[in-house]
Order: sequence, then C-alpha cells, then structure tokens
Amino acid sequence: MSDIIHLLPDSVANQIAAGEVIQRPASVIKELVENAIDAEAQEIHVLVTDAGKTCIQVIDDGKGMSETDARLSFERHATSKIREAADLFALRTMGFRGEALASIAAVAEVELKTRPAGEELGTRLVIAGSKVESQEAVSCPKGSNFSIRNLFFNIPARRKFLKANSTELSNILTEFERIALVHPDVAFYLYSNDTELFNLPVMPLRQRIMAVFGKKLNQQLLSVDVDTTMIKISGFVAKPETARKKGAHQYFFVNGRYMRHPYFHKAVMDAYEQLIPTGEQISYFIYFEVDPANIDVNIHPTKTEIKFENEQAIWQILSAAVKESLGKFSAIPTIDFDTEDMPDIPAFEQSRPIEPPKVHYDTDFNPFKTSSASSYGGGGSYSRPKVEWEGLYSGLEKASRMNEPMEEAPFAEDVPVASSSPLYGSEATIEKGAQHLQFKGRFILTSVKSGLMLIDQHRAHVRVLFDRYMSQISQKQGVSQGVLFPEIIQLPASEAAVLESILDDLSAVGFDLSPLGGGSYAINGIPSGIEGLNPVDLIRNMVHTAMEKGNDVKEEVQTILASTLARAAAIVYGQVLSNEEMSNLVDNLFACPSPNYTPDGRTVLVTIKEDEIEKLFK
Repeated sequence: MSDIIHLLPDSVANQIAAGEVIQRPASVIKELVENAIDAEAQEIHVLVTDAGKTCIQVIDDGKGMSETDARLSFERHATSKIREAADLFALRTMGFRGEALASIAAVAEVELKTRPAGEELGTRLVIAGSKVESQEAVSCPKGSNFSIRNLFFNIPARRKFLKANSTELSNILTEFERIALVHPDVAFYLYSNDTELFNLPVMPLRQRIMAVFGKKLNQQLLSVDVDTTMIKISGFVAKPETARKKGAHQYFFVNGRYMRHPYFHKAVMDAYEQLIPTGEQISYFIYFEVDPANIDVNIHPTKTEIKFENEQAIWQILSAAVKESLGKFSAIPTIDFDTEDMPDIPAFEQSRPIEPPKVHYDTDFNPFKTSSASSYGGGGSYSRPKVEWEGLYSGLEKASRMNEPMEEAPFAEDVPVASSSPLYGSEATIEKGAQHLQFKGRFILTSVKSGLMLIDQHRAHVRVLFDRYMSQISQKQGVSQGVLFPEIIQLPASEAAVLESILDDLSAVGFDLSPLGGGSYAINGIPSGIEGLNPVDLIRNMVHTAMEKGNDVKEEVQTILASTLARAAAIVYGQVLSNEEMSNLVDNLFACPSPNYTPDGRTVLVTIKEDEIEKLFK
C-alpha cells in the first residue's frame, strides 16, 4: 500500500493560514498596525486605495528591522515575542503568533522598507505569493513601511467574495477605531483615496473617544474606576437618557486588546435595569487590566474572544462598578415632589388638641316637601330634580319606541361586494358600506362575507408604506418636503462611509442631504408624509441597519431603507382612528400585492369564520 500522507508546500500552508488570519483588507490593516504598536511606534499612517483592494500602506516610526529580521519576519511562526510555551501566558503585546506577515505575503504582493535606528541604510524586500522576488539595501526613514497590493491576486475565488468598497471601507474604519481607542498615546492617521478620514494626535483617552465619535459624546459619559487585587476596571459608561435601540458604541478592552464578551456585556446592562427601556442599548468604553496569566487570548484566530479565569467574580465587580458610577453622578432618577400650588399642610404637633371634624347639614331639608308645581299621590305636589330624572325619562321614551315596527336589515349576501384580497379570495370580501370598529387601539374589526376580520393597524400601515416607498425608490419619484431650518447629522467615519453608499437611495425616497465635511451632513429635505419624525434619528437608524445587515446588493439596501422608513412612519398602537381613516387604511391594504404579511413576515390580518362565532353561543 502506497503512502497517502504528505507535507504541504509552504506556499499552500501559508494560504491555509491566510484563510484564518486574513479575511479582508481590514484584517491586513489590523495585523500591520498591531505590529507597529508592538514596535513602539509613536506615529502610524494608514493609506488605502479602493478600500484596500488595490493598495494598503502602513507606515510607522517604530524600531524597524535589520536585514535578517526583515527576511525572517515573513516565515511562518516567526515572532519576536515568544521564546517558550510559558510566554503564551504572559503576553502583553498584540501580534505574537508569527503568522500575520507570512499569511499576507501568501495572498498579496508585498513591499517592505525598514530601517532600525542605529543603521544608516535600510532593507527593501519584495515578496509575492510567498516567493521572495528581490532584496536590497535602500535609504529610508527609521521604522517600517509596508505596501500591500492586489490582495488575493492569486486566489480569485477569495477576491470575488470581497464586498463593495463602501462595506470594506467601513470594516477598515471599524478595526482602526478599535485600535485607536485603546492607544491614545499613539498618533494615528488614516487616508482613503488621498482623502484624510482620521487625524488623531496623542491625547487623553476621553478626548480620543470624542475625536473618533464626536464631541457630543462628552456630555454623555460617566467615568468608571475600580481597582482590586483581581482586576482593575476603568473607562466610561453613558447616561441612561442616551439609550437607543441601534448604534450604541460598546467596547471592551483587556490589556490593550479589543475583545467581545457577551457575559460582561450583560453585567453592564443589568446595572441599567429599570433605568432604560427594554430592548435599548447604551454606549460604554470599558478597559480591563488583569494579570496575563489569568486570561487566554489564543482561543480564536482573530483573538477577539478571550477567556478569563474568574469570570463570575469579575462580573460582580464590573456590575458594582457601573452601578456605583451611575449613583455617584446622580444618573439614577430621584423622586422629586412638585409642591408648587399645593396646599400648605402644617406638621403634626403633639401639644395641639385633637378636634373631631364638624359635620354641617340642612335641618329644614324634606324630600317630600309639597309645592304647587304638580300633584303627587294624595293631592300633594312633588318637585323632582330636573337633571337626575331627565336621563330616566329619555330612556323610557326610547324604550317605548322599541315596540314600533323596525325596518328589516338586509343580509350580508344581499349587499354588493367590493374588491377582495388576492390571497384570501372571496372569503375575505369586505361588505360594501361596512362600518369598521377599533379595538384596544390596535386592531380594526370589519365584517367580511365569511365572518369577522381583525387587522393589526400598525402592521397594515407598515405594509402599505413599505410598498409605497419601494415604488418611489424604483421609480425615483419620492416627494421631498423642504425644511425651514436644516438639521445637522454628525456620524463617525465608519458610519459616514455607509451613508455615502446609500445617498442615492435616500434621495430617491425624498431625503435631501448635503455633505459639510468631517462626517457632517445637512438635512435640507425629508420625504413627504413623515413630518413630526426626527430625521436625524431616522437616518442614523437606517445607516446602522445597513451596517448590521452588511448588504451590498442595491436592491437589498433599498429594502432596508423602505422597511426602516415604513416602521418609523406607520401609525402607532393606541392611535385613535376615525371610520374614514380605517376605511382608507383597509382599502390601501387590500390594494397591496401581499396584504396578509408585513415585509418581515409578520401576520397582518386574521379571519374568524361565521360558524366559529356561532359555536361560541351554543
């Protein structure tokens, strides 16, 4: 039997490793910037072309590398941070596994220029597809200059699955923000197609957060600070009144590394219980400092999932620290009694005598007192209070009319029918001239040929508006309503990139936005029919939804916009509707191609058959 197991060539092994480490241009930037930080760089410049698909350049002023180190850095498992296995449990650096540069060189064309501080000349190294093409001595600044071109040039299938430039740029900005937030002592600069997106000089942490997400955040943050023998926790949490359903900035960092941790996230949110509405989120920027021996950062290829040794105890410390911060800064609402225009009630005094309340009554009152107005019984006259008895007499009068012959009401089958649902057919035929009833401020009850139909008014309006907005987007016929005073929306760079990609669709719906620079936009017009809604929150929610979905197909982005706008503009539960308004809503609903369900598949209407109603009375 011949042998079937063999060693993979280094180029193939590197491509397999690249599949775990290098997923998109943002992964390249993350690895290179982290290496620059480990090299003690004070300034890091990142330049991307076509969202990193064409070129990524990372320039730092760190230690640099010698000629030998430059060559070895592209070998698999080559690292300067680990000497023995025990070092894995004492890590305080970012990149340590020694696969990043080898993985990048396996799927891209790489040029490196680097020089250590003590050398006159540096080294220029060119590698493509794991093959060294040239190496020479050059004159270059201290530090390292990586140029990554044509990512995935030798793996067309991987390159084909890269998203649109706007999505890839948003991912780059997200990774860049995470690194910039944890290293305020390093200056960062980011350029996209020669346009400066970030200019972050060295600054305190709070100012760094504001520089990334906007100065408005400064008034929303409360500081958190606790130091125990187990862990040190610092950072900021937002005030409860700033909670929102989407777009909250939520960051955990441990020993200078970004991490995701749902368990600790719940500890923060539990501290806000009863302070924010259910389903809403708050922003937080929380930094952990812990002994590296008590965490494992090597359980995931991207090193964003980290295992703690004492998670339950840290959970309690974190929750208590957030609660203390909310209480210290009076973020928890207090009871404030409004005493204006209230009667002055004197305090109880023990020395004052206690007097029973005095009762006053009319001793001359006689309900059977006679008068000359009318006679009652034995010749006496009776005077009745007018108001109290008028209701009774009117009721008796109506009761007497019930004995009069009544015009026979027509049967439903005798009434001409209107249009019917394309899905329900004749069973859902609404009787012509039928009166609609509103139940609990949520459902519309109407008579149909087969029985009784219940329609959810909010979902019905969402269905109607969604189809209307989709039609406006496809035909670019959205009607814009100009605003008297334009509002300004300020977005972080990662969100501004997404907004740029959907500006045409927003315009088709009826939004009129003009860029002001620096992630700011003026809202000059809004879609007709959504007056009263907050356009800033509406646009921000649409951007966040597009970021969460990660959609690049234009039709899917349009669906997101139409759905978000429809849910925001639809009538709410509890809104009282007139019969005319209910009739219009029902008519518009059954004019839709799919009236039975909302765009996200929720039931809009149900029908209770007539025989089912009759069974209830047997």
